[in-house]
Amino acid sequence: MKYYFSLNISKNEFFPYYRGEIQSIVVTTNLGTKVKFPAMHLRKHLVNRGIYGHFCLETKNNKFLSLVKLS
Repeated sequence: MKYYFSLNISKNEFFPYYRGEIQSIVVTTNLGTKVKFPAMHLRKHLVNRGIYGHFCLETKNNKFLSLVKLS
């Protein structure tokens, strides 16, 4: 299953996730569905300003497969 969503998280807001203090993140998809996944998968998308953009989360049988930044 593919879930599309946007994120706008400053680097300061993301630090607790980056340090592992908070393990999971919950996002609301473009269709209004809430999806929870391990925050560690966002680390590679962290830039100096934080994490911004449109993403596609892919799962199979409720297991994480990939997280791709679309723009």
